[in-house]
Amino acid sequence: MSINRLDAATLRAELDGSLFLPGEDGWDEARQAWQLTVDQRPEAVVAAASVRDVVTTVDAARTAGLRVAAQSTGHNAGPLGPLAGTVLLRTSGLTGITVDPAARTARVEAGVVWGDVTAAAAPYGLAGLAGTAPDVGVVGYTLGGGMSWLGRTHGVAANHVVSADVVTADGVRRHVDARNEPELFWALRGGGGSFAVVTALEIGLVPVPDLHGGALFFPLDQAAEVLQTWQRWTRVVPDAITSIGRLLRFPPLPEIPEPVRGQSFVTIELVSLLGREATDEALEPLRILGPVMDTVHPSEPAELAAIHMDPPTPVPGTGDGFLLTDLPLEALDAFLAVTGPGQDFGLLSTEIRHLGGAFSPDTARGGVVSGFAAGYAIFSATITPDETAVKATHIALDRLRDMLRPWTAPVSYLNFAERPGGAPFAHTAALHRLQSIKALYDPADMIRANHPVSPAQG
Repeated sequence: MSINRLDAATLRAELDGSLFLPGEDGWDEARQAWQLTVDQRPEAVVAAASVRDVVTTVDAARTAGLRVAAQSTGHNAGPLGPLAGTVLLRTSGLTGITVDPAARTARVEAGVVWGDVTAAAAPYGLAGLAGTAPDVGVVGYTLGGGMSWLGRTHGVAANHVVSADVVTADGVRRHVDARNEPELFWALRGGGGSFAVVTALEIGLVPVPDLHGGALFFPLDQAAEVLQTWQRWTRVVPDAITSIGRLLRFPPLPEIPEPVRGQSFVTIELVSLLGREATDEALEPLRILGPVMDTVHPSEPAELAAIHMDPPTPVPGTGDGFLLTDLPLEALDAFLAVTGPGQDFGLLSTEIRHLGGAFSPDTARGGVVSGFAAGYAIFSATITPDETAVKATHIALDRLRDMLRPWTAPVSYLNFAERPGGAPFAHTAALHRLQSIKALYDPADMIRANHPVSPAQG
């Protein structure tokens, strides 16, 4: 496959957006992923300005014998791998949002990020099932399942997809829902981006009448006491509270907020739908441990984006995660034996997310990933300015995974899997069904995704 086979002049003339070829002005910016450690080198980049651009790009790539990889922000770009023979189709220019407050839905185009949905839905007392970072793309996040601050009450974001507008590998625009092409609809809800280029999603919104959110900060030396208390607390906490136990080692960098810059903490981050009195009552077993900072307060939906303190701009970062079937105290001890105070584990953030509740699989109404057959999720990440730091981080991540192997779930969560070759994201029967759907809509495997599904053979 070669860019020489692409009729670049004709493609450029037909686009509403822009075409970038290697060496041209704007090339490096156009190919840049949010993860700056990932050096994306496709054959060409198309910055789409319309759905027509998506169709035009897919048709041109197919004619040239090239593949297409759709990308909005590039938050999980690492597993996409080398992009030789591939046109990178940037969808960040498709930013339309329409909220229907009566139906409690929003139609979002492929470049919309969660912060924009939150702002559009909030005036109606509604919210989408956003993750912790406001600049993550809605489409990629949702195609991977979607683990929200409201998930123990409302489940994964993929379960709340009402319909999708897509362009398949044959260049055909399709409207996909439970009645129209239901197999493709099933695959899109948690199966990733291998099956079509999604140009818009219609997603369900949920009411958020009485939000509380924030974090309890404790010195890192209290990690064992705090996380053991939190582990017992997660066994009894209502489903209306979603929480994260987290170890933070902040570098002394100017972009880190002053109150935490250069310091290390164990934190309990949470969002509650219980209201003030019930939230305070539920938090008492944690607050009695004496946090040095307590930021839990009545919150607007937009304020939830600040709880996890995700970087507001692209960074050279490296991370990875996996699911745990459970977190008995033995598993927590193993976790702390690698990550806790005094250990040679310098990663900036290592977290344990409490699942359960509505995060449990809901196969009656869900897609391929309707929930997680797991009780907790691990994710760890840090800043990696060079390849040496990346390799050291991978060694540390592997050591943590090996220590927790007895409790590791047999499937993974796509959005936390930032390296290729990890555990499959679905069980065998579901993966076989996905391969059959891929073979039906993209038998030549033209549509690429960061976590690929190959077409069934024969």
